[in-house]
Amino acid sequence: MFQSTRKPKGGFSSAMAMAELVYHSVVRSVRKQHNNAFVAIFTNMLQAIMFVLAFYVMFSILGMRGAALRGDFLIYIMSGIFLYLTHTKALGAVAGSEGPASPMMQHAPMNTIIAIASAAVGALYIQVLSLFVILFAYHVAWTPLEIDQPIAAFGMLLIAWFTGCALGLVLLALKPWFPTVVSMFSMVYQRANMIASGKMFVANTLPSFMLAMFDWNPLFHVIDQCRGFAFINYNPRYTNWEYAMWVGLAFVVIGLMGEFYTRRHASLSWNARR
Repeated sequence: MFQSTRKPKGGFSSAMAMAELVYHSVVRSVRKQHNNAFVAIFTNMLQAIMFVLAFYVMFSILGMRGAALRGDFLIYIMSGIFLYLTHTKALGAVAGSEGPASPMMQHAPMNTIIAIASAAVGALYIQVLSLFVILFAYHVAWTPLEIDQPIAAFGMLLIAWFTGCALGLVLLALKPWFPTVVSMFSMVYQRANMIASGKMFVANTLPSFMLAMFDWNPLFHVIDQCRGFAFINYNPRYTNWEYAMWVGLAFVVIGLMGEFYTRRHASLSWNARR
């Protein structure tokens, strides 16, 4: 009875309020591993840095650098690894975001759309920050970098992130109904993409029977297209980024419909019998 009546907000005010909520949720998701913000960000970046170093050393020791494209070898490595990491991190973040039965949803301004958006943006922020830190350090300390079409190559990174978010949204909608199946599928999918993403080989060099094994994967198309934009002497012939974009849009529609249905039927008592 003592609560003041809320005044209706306009469209711009509502958008700014939601953006503020997403910002604070992103900060919370990034800092949840450690109280210190710099330590939390560095911990997240360290995994990407170690991943790149491990593949760089492995390719060098096994003598596989000759099979790469003509150009900077680090760009070849990162065009595969960072798109793979961005895709899988976005999938895991969105699929593991706060559900409709989470205690965070008890707070009035909070809802599942804000939780999903903050998880997705937080994953993208960490990967983009790690990307620029590694490229800047390599450019300053080792050798100047030259990327043929940097904006288009960065666009492929965004498509890899978008497709990971889209698939994670579908898994998030299915998780309350089939938690074990979703967790197993997520783990198998991320492990399978170590090979199926095509980050360790070039699509133009594959025979036709091997292309049929990989061209179902949107990430395979995006990585190959990214290398086409990054290297002036490589022209992808068997992939296109439009396929990945359409697959991502289809998953977003399916995931939003599933999330809306799950949100209406979710209950805290679902996990009581598990």
